[in-house]
Amino acid sequence: MKIIIINVFQLIQILIAVRVLLSWIPHDPYNQYISALNNFTDIILRPIRDILPLHNAPFDVSPIIAFFLIDIIRNILLNLF
Repeated sequence: MKIIIINVFQLIQILIAVRVLLSWIPHDPYNQYISALNNFTDIILRPIRDILPLHNAPFDVSPIIAFFLIDIIRNILLNLF
């Protein structure tokens, strides 16, 4: 069970990292894979963006906060099982 938790949360972090990397390079935002990636990661990043008062910040810090929150949640779940 612990391996599944670790792998799922690691996959989520990888998907967020890929989205961050894609924001630095030109790409087709209408590509079906990129759209799927954006839709999935928006589920995690959008609530963080809504809470943060940094709407006019020069860069998006929501992925960094998401990484910390994912680590905290993963550690809590690993301690429960």
